[in-house]
Amino acid sequence: MSETSLSPLDRRELRARVSHALTGFLDRQELVLREISADLVEPAAALREFLDGGKRMRPAFCYWGWRAAGGARAAEALDDAAFTAAASLELLQASALIHDDYMDGSDTRRGKPAVHKRFEALHAAGGWEGPDVRFGAAAAILLGDITLTWCDEMFTRSGFDAARIHAARPIFDLMRSEVMAGQYLDVIAQSRGLTVASPREILERAETVIRYKSAKYTIERPLQLGAALATGDGDDSGPVNQALSAYGLPLGEAFQLRDDVLGVFGDPATTGKPAGDDLREGKQTVLVALAAERADTEQLKLLREDLGDAALDASGVAALQEVIVGTGALDAVERRIAERTELALAALEHAQIEQEARAVLAELAIAATSRQV
Repeated sequence: MSETSLSPLDRRELRARVSHALTGFLDRQELVLREISADLVEPAAALREFLDGGKRMRPAFCYWGWRAAGGARAAEALDDAAFTAAASLELLQASALIHDDYMDGSDTRRGKPAVHKRFEALHAAGGWEGPDVRFGAAAAILLGDITLTWCDEMFTRSGFDAARIHAARPIFDLMRSEVMAGQYLDVIAQSRGLTVASPREILERAETVIRYKSAKYTIERPLQLGAALATGDGDDSGPVNQALSAYGLPLGEAFQLRDDVLGVFGDPATTGKPAGDDLREGKQTVLVALAAERADTEQLKLLREDLGDAALDASGVAALQEVIVGTGALDAVERRIAERTELALAALEHAQIEQEARAVLAELAIAATSRQV
């Protein structure tokens, strides 16, 4: 099979090389943990298993941002460094997901128990003292914290010289601040519900959450990070970074909009989470906001009463799905996905970047918004 016929996430053996870099890093970190205490064997195993999954989207955009800015002209050793730096973003993603699952009360991740549920079970099986729920929460907070710390360590020691790391550091730091800020905005939106603001305000909040919790962090910032490592220039006003932003931001929004659709209508075999989980969690997504904006009195009443009900059964999920479809919100989100993907591809067409990267980034745009990866 030729490389051009592969999934864009497998070009240059990307997923395999990212996984290899993560395995090497985790091997070293596990030795450190084992030297501290035998009780840290289980946390190390949990993190290794957690990091074994995932599509490697953020590393892919970081790596191809590096190549887009001319990174391929460097020596082979820097290609290895690029994969290591890109792989560090999986540790940032792990931190966000571990904390997110606990905050949302999600029991599963990729079809397996979420980290807090895994450690609840460990506590219960050991017959230990105190509430197992409290132990699971503490473990999830701490494991999310250590992966955030490890992300920085892996990035800094990726193999690039100090000047390139220094140039890329502002983007790396801003990306982490933005995703945490977006996470808080998501939490506060869920807490406010659909009753304390107008439908237009709810939609504006949802759009802000999408931009900072997902769009920038998933695509735009990883692209810019890779480019900064290639050029040694972290100025986001340069033509390459501007082009990557014009491509990455609308694509990131389309990516998250697709995720929102899957969170309500997705097949659990594909998503790894129960059907309608976003509805039970009360996610204030653009999909929900548009439904609220377009709903009649009865539809809005149902949304307000049932959205966020953790005990919502299959019939309750189906009723909310019917509201979302009936108001035209699903069709509106699908149009937004298509429009933002077209904007990204148009920006890519005129970007002053390496030709191979242009081709792969075009493939990634389609794959990310149709979830073919």
